[in-house]
Amino acid sequence: MRNLIWVFDLLFISSMFMGEAIALETSSSRPVFCPESDRAALLGFKSKILTDTTGILSSWVGTDCCGGDWEGVQCNPRTGRVIGLALQGPHDRDDSLYMKGTLSPSLSALQFLEVLVISGMKHIAGPIPETFTNLTNLNQLVLEGNALEGPIPPALAHLPLLNILSLNGNRFKGQIPTTLGSLHSLNQMNLGNNFLTGQVPSTFKNFRGLQNFDLSNNLLSGPLPDFLGSYQNLTFLDLSNNQFSGQVPNSICSLPNLLDLSLSNNKLTGRIPDEIGGLKALSTLSLSANNLTGQMPVSISRLQKLWYLNLSRNGLTDPIPGTLASGLPSLLSVDFSYNNFHLGAVPDWICKTRLTDVGLAGCRLKGALPSFLKPDALTSIDLSDNEFTGGDISRFFTNMTSLQKIKLSNNQLRFDVSKIKAPDGVTSMDLHSNQFFGSLSGLLKKGSNSYLEALDISNNQITGEVPQFSEGTGLKTLILSSNKITGQIPNSISNLARLEKLDISRNLIKGAIPESIGQLQRLQWLDVSINGLTGKIPDSLLGIQDIKHVNFRANRLCGEIPQGRPYNIFPTAAYAHNLCLCGKPLLPCK
Repeated sequence: MRNLIWVFDLLFISSMFMGEAIALETSSSRPVFCPESDRAALLGFKSKILTDTTGILSSWVGTDCCGGDWEGVQCNPRTGRVIGLALQGPHDRDDSLYMKGTLSPSLSALQFLEVLVISGMKHIAGPIPETFTNLTNLNQLVLEGNALEGPIPPALAHLPLLNILSLNGNRFKGQIPTTLGSLHSLNQMNLGNNFLTGQVPSTFKNFRGLQNFDLSNNLLSGPLPDFLGSYQNLTFLDLSNNQFSGQVPNSICSLPNLLDLSLSNNKLTGRIPDEIGGLKALSTLSLSANNLTGQMPVSISRLQKLWYLNLSRNGLTDPIPGTLASGLPSLLSVDFSYNNFHLGAVPDWICKTRLTDVGLAGCRLKGALPSFLKPDALTSIDLSDNEFTGGDISRFFTNMTSLQKIKLSNNQLRFDVSKIKAPDGVTSMDLHSNQFFGSLSGLLKKGSNSYLEALDISNNQITGEVPQFSEGTGLKTLILSSNKITGQIPNSISNLARLEKLDISRNLIKGAIPESIGQLQRLQWLDVSINGLTGKIPDSLLGIQDIKHVNFRANRLCGEIPQGRPYNIFPTAAYAHNLCLCGKPLLPCK
């Protein structure tokens, strides 16, 4: 949800620039060139960027920065002065596109600048120059997704027209400056994903027009301020993943326009306020991972627009109000996991409601797995850490045509896994710590579950051999530890080209470690300990340079440990109790 909000902002920026461009075409046919002072300011920024793999700055050539060829630069069509600079890197995990360097104080010479966006560049470091306070016409300052550091400059309060301030996703430390409370025009503030400490400044009570407020993923502490209830225009509030304590203030429950509320992963105590039913516009509510107690208030049933409800990992007690089914017609996702519920059975209203996500882990559920009336809607189910027994698992999966993630771990389920027919679209399956038996031939056979990325079936009673793997298999995580699997590691293991974690420890696997395992270039975790493996550790493993964990302990391996980083610097325990391994980190080979 947060991404949607900030994408909207960037679309707003783009539309503003487009409007200026249209004005440029219609206002006058006479070309207007940018003054040398603005060009010099931009080139000053460029000079401080040591590496630019985005290629954006390569367009900054020539004498006219306003001619339309300088990517990310927008000028006033009448005056030729630079009014906008928007440099946006990719918002995905593409680490190959970035800018490396620092923010140049020269940008402060752009005295007519209204929009400054430098986001997603990953490696722009250093502080925000104090001289940025000279940009008194600035109304949008967005410096997201970089590596900026130091304290947030208190002097940013000298930007009186600022209505959007986003410093999300950097490395800022220290307390939030109290001076920022003087930015009375702010309607969006995002300081999330930094290392900020202290409390929310009391001066923030002045933000009467604030619509979006995000301080998530910091180290902030103290009570949630009562003045949050005065933000009557607020639609988005995210204070999650901090260290806030005390009770949820009743004042928050009086925000008429609030759509999204997340206070998860804090140290909040007390009860969920009964007044929470007053948030009539609320669509998502997350209070997970706190220390909230008492019963779930029945007033939640009045949140008719709510589609996402996460109250997991608290100390809530029975009952779960049955009125949630009738009162929440928009509900799609619920998570009540790991509270003090003693449900016995999955509530009937959950089985009959058309939900996409169900989380009931650790709710003391018993008996057979439930039957959902509308299984085709389900995309994820977590029923782990309960007391389910027996039952035909394949029948449980019947008609779950949309299912992607399933967790049934740590129950007492007993079934032949070779007969499990999971839906084709499943990407993650966690069945560990049950009483499953049989071979893996069904779950991992060629052509089945082509979307499967993660399988954990450890700590069961699985027998048979590790199956052959076909090309194109998308597995990233394969955990088969603590079973009774026999045979050898197949050479076709190399077909798991996307594999990042392989754990086949504590089985009865024999034979040599195949050389082909060295072709798993993405492997970060390898554990083959406590088996009957023989031969040497293949040198081909030296080709896996990003591996972070290996364990060859308690086999019958012999010969020299591959002598290259990181294999010869892993701890000796990773190679202990073998037949005759030698070389660093063990004793030298004779």
